[in-house]
Amino acid sequence: MTTLDYEISVSGELPASVLEEIESFTVEVVPVRTVMRGPVPDQAALHGIINRLQSLGLELIEVRRIGETDDAGPTEGPR
Repeated sequence: MTTLDYEISVSGELPASVLEEIESFTVEVVPVRTVMRGPVPDQAALHGIINRLQSLGLELIEVRRIGETDDAGPTEGPR
């Protein structure tokens, strides 16, 4: 099964409880924002993540597709 990898950036730092919910993502906290990268199986899951972030009052800075992941591992997609 192929999933798409996404990078999601939000303003501020995410609470640990939210990071635990999105366990398949790697997380990088840089000054003023949090960047998460990881696989998302479908559009419904992507919207679920975005809705969760918005429910916390976090400003969504960017969402972008960064590649595909299949059973063989990640590959780079178009940028």
